[in-house]
Amino acid sequence: MSSTEQTPRPGRLTAAAAVAGAEGLALVAGGLYMLVAVLADRPDDLTSGLMGGATLIALGLIPLAAARGLWLRRSWSRGPAVITQILALPVAWQLLQADSVMIPAGVALAVLAVTGLVLLVSPSTTEALGIKRPGQDTA
Repeated sequence: MSSTEQTPRPGRLTAAAAVAGAEGLALVAGGLYMLVAVLADRPDDLTSGLMGGATLIALGLIPLAAARGLWLRRSWSRGPAVITQILALPVAWQLLQADSVMIPAGVALAVLAVTGLVLLVSPSTTEALGIKRPGQDTA
């Protein structure tokens, strides 16, 4: 058993895993919704609709894998989780620019992404994942 597994999981690491998991589930749910809507409506461009839904599902698997890795304290999981948060910011910005009901979704996504980034770079999260900071002893 390694030293990271002997100590209790920090709350920030648990919260970061929850944020990544929520984003992943939202993407998968959006992809499934898109697939069902496309199949139910029988649009002219069935291929684009199917590919869009499949792409959202595939993209949702990345933060879900990162969430699982964060939960299990795998150091590799922080990279995909951070990238997910960074990619969510321009999406949130685009949603905020819309004059529609998507503005609240943009606010929620922006808050989630910024919260996720703060949690992921937290010293307690970094330490729990066994990630060494620059200049830190390797011993």
